[in-house]
Amino acid sequence: MDEQLFFKRLNSLCTSKEILYFLSSLEVMSDTMASAALQKISELEVDDNGLKNPALLENEVFRALCFQFEFESSNLSNTGLLNALQALIRLRIDPQSTLMTSLLSESEERLGRGQLTAEHLCALGESLLELESPSCATLEQIVNHMQEGDIKSWSPREVVMVYKIVEVTVREGKQWQSLLNRLNSVTLGAVSQLSPNFVSEILNSLVVLRQTRAVLLVTALCKHSVQHVPYFTDHELVNVLEAFLYFGQKMQNFTEALERHVPRSIHTMHPQTVSKVMQYCCEKTILSKPIFDAVAEGFISSADRLTTDQIAAYIIPFGTLNYLPPSASSLFGKLETVLHTRLRHFQPHTLLNLLHSCVLIQRYPTNFLPKIFSPYFLQKLQAQPPGLNRVVMSQLTQLFLTVTLECPFYEGPKLLSKYQVKACPTPQSSLDVHLLKRVKTGLLDLLKKRIYFASEVSTPYFYVVDIEIKLDEEGFVLPAAQLEEVHRRIALCVDGQNRFCAHSHNLLGEEAIKQRHLQLLGYEVVQIPFFEIESLQNTRKIADYLHKKIFPC
Repeated sequence: MDEQLFFKRLNSLCTSKEILYFLSSLEVMSDTMASAALQKISELEVDDNGLKNPALLENEVFRALCFQFEFESSNLSNTGLLNALQALIRLRIDPQSTLMTSLLSESEERLGRGQLTAEHLCALGESLLELESPSCATLEQIVNHMQEGDIKSWSPREVVMVYKIVEVTVREGKQWQSLLNRLNSVTLGAVSQLSPNFVSEILNSLVVLRQTRAVLLVTALCKHSVQHVPYFTDHELVNVLEAFLYFGQKMQNFTEALERHVPRSIHTMHPQTVSKVMQYCCEKTILSKPIFDAVAEGFISSADRLTTDQIAAYIIPFGTLNYLPPSASSLFGKLETVLHTRLRHFQPHTLLNLLHSCVLIQRYPTNFLPKIFSPYFLQKLQAQPPGLNRVVMSQLTQLFLTVTLECPFYEGPKLLSKYQVKACPTPQSSLDVHLLKRVKTGLLDLLKKRIYFASEVSTPYFYVVDIEIKLDEEGFVLPAAQLEEVHRRIALCVDGQNRFCAHSHNLLGEEAIKQRHLQLLGYEVVQIPFFEIESLQNTRKIADYLHKKIFPC
């Protein structure tokens, strides 16, 4: 059959059964035709879970094809040899079989003799990378041969393949930074031509290879990825999000693209992809209501199919960013149901993180706290990394403080004092030193003497107050050091940008619970947010502002 007619007919077939029947009707075919048929079969028969129909490998026509490739390997064209090799690797044929050994050794011999073009080198490299333990020496040979040509003329496919080979060989201690510098430079000029798959693969390689100096390339790829958000597969989108996180990239138009994509795709997205989206939002403190509302709906409908880590990844950002979606009642009702049935499956630290995030937004897991405060659970926490470090003990203390202050009906076991900490380490909500200095200058102008207020005051109740002012029964300001006749305490919360979600006036969960608890502990909480004070130009204006905020009457 004429090759052109063959390929036209092959492309019209939709199942491997049809392809094998078609092949059995031909008396003669070239090796390129036969290898193309194998490639088509591999595309149809292999998915993310492996080979769909293992019985295929026992088919007579398939076995006859393999037999010929095995015993005619030295007579095959480069295209026929490498296409067949690639297809058979995808079909999970045993790499130690005589068929695969024959094809691999023939490929390596031709590589050594310099008989392979750049396209063939690329095909061989891609095939070897799909093997579990590829020969690093052979991979290095491929890269060395490719470097003999003009790197600027490489196709995007060849560029991606070289990045992947470098990944593998770097693990074995091979140094390629000189090549990577050239590769990064060439790729930068070709970013606009890259497909979604190539953008994702290159970003993934740059993360694995720790190319933190390739700032221009990373930025260009991240910008280019915005237009591809609707077209990324789940795996590709995870790669891109990991790159944004690793390289510290944050782009408003990328977030907007996610806000359009996630609500439309939430019921078909893989849970791991949704988890990565939420991790991205959480670490970048991006409170995107379209994304969070969609994830809440997705959780309500699919929570029973999620792993315990995925459940935590879906829910924790709601507490961290202090947001209750419109479906909050159903969301936390579903979470409680899942916890009742699967509580013992959670890793101790995952469970603690999850329940702690709930109390940040006034969702009280009182049914599960007896387990958390039990000596057995605390021993399990201590036994697993990171153990009972200061952050973990702060979470336990805050849980205990929450039930003490906000859940008077809770009658379960208490947290033993040896597991409680006296001061809360909150790096994310740390003081904005510059803002605090401006507020202190304004207070000095207002109160006339520095003795009338104290800053960064440790309370007996776990929290540190940014600025404390004490008043007597008649409302006069007392010296900060005075302990007697204190009738009212005012806690000024000097909230810089790092205590809010990005580009938002929404307090983070850690700061919201602190202000809530200080009020319940008897303080009059006065919030001094950065966005109210940043436009005030001089000390007098700041003093007037503070006068109205602290002493409105």
